[in-house]
Amino acid sequence: MPLWPVYTGAPAPHDGITRLPPPPPWRAFDGEPVLDPPEKDADAPDSPDRAHRATTYQATEETVQLVNAALYLRRPLLVTGPPGTGKSSLAYAVARELGLGPVLRWNITSRSTLHDGLYTYDPLSRLYAARHATGRPDAPAAATGIEDHLRLGPLGTALLPYARPRALLIDEIDKSDLDLPNDLLHVLEEGQYEIPELVRAARDVPGGRSEVLIDGTDQRVPVERGRVRCRAFPFVVLTSNGEREFPPAFLRRCVSLRLRQPDDAHLAEIVRAHLGEPDAYAQQLIRRFLSRVGSGELATDQLLNAIYLARSSGLGADSLDGLAEQLMPYLGRSPQPDAF
Repeated sequence: MPLWPVYTGAPAPHDGITRLPPPPPWRAFDGEPVLDPPEKDADAPDSPDRAHRATTYQATEETVQLVNAALYLRRPLLVTGPPGTGKSSLAYAVARELGLGPVLRWNITSRSTLHDGLYTYDPLSRLYAARHATGRPDAPAAATGIEDHLRLGPLGTALLPYARPRALLIDEIDKSDLDLPNDLLHVLEEGQYEIPELVRAARDVPGGRSEVLIDGTDQRVPVERGRVRCRAFPFVVLTSNGEREFPPAFLRRCVSLRLRQPDDAHLAEIVRAHLGEPDAYAQQLIRRFLSRVGSGELATDQLLNAIYLARSSGLGADSLDGLAEQLMPYLGRSPQPDAF
């Protein structure tokens, strides 16, 4: 029987991902050769701060529902919201609960291109290796192979034919240039891509198979004839601060989740998860934080910083109040009505 919800927002990991129903016919993929999911220690482990964010993330009911919709439909999840609302932490929380392995992360800048996310190839290092090997009969033949100078990026790794989905975080997609969301459409829709350098070289490789390095590790995986196609569509989280509009075609292919500033009960849960039960002063800071949200943009981690220092600094109440004010400056002012 299908399991809903697969992702529950609970702290305990489980194997619910194995009980997902088959994908819709238009989202079924058949990539080969099938790869085993990464062992817990096969990839570089997530850093302690990311592990903390994964275990302390407090999901709302809406978040749970839309994460499950993305998992069932095999669609990317576009998460929009103000800074500090846990957009990127969500990817780590889902990966931890469902045992998806270390999160593959692609941090977007204004110069990012689709190629950056798929793979990198260094022809100069290959040329140097070829020159270095010239005249050396003991030099390994693979020293000049294309695959030895090529590494899959986070997106390229996520689309390998794993038996279980990988988790991919494409962070701050709204920072990209105008072309990147459109460039992503085909790859995320088709669940596949080509590596032209390997396609051209396939005729010279026995069986057309190359072994290439994957993102963030020294592990090699097989790629046949330079073509990569997923088997289990990855759990893709694209985050946006809402600083730009996306093309309708891009939005149509995503499940959209809008995170909002948490209310007092949710803030208390967040503080409890990160720092323990909120004391009287922490509750006072929560109320002050909420009273100021209507006048400008604040991030939840600003509140956590203030509460942490209140507990660890040993300062008096007057000093704490002034310090808290400085730690919670507005990140942006709310729009004011036009004056007439």
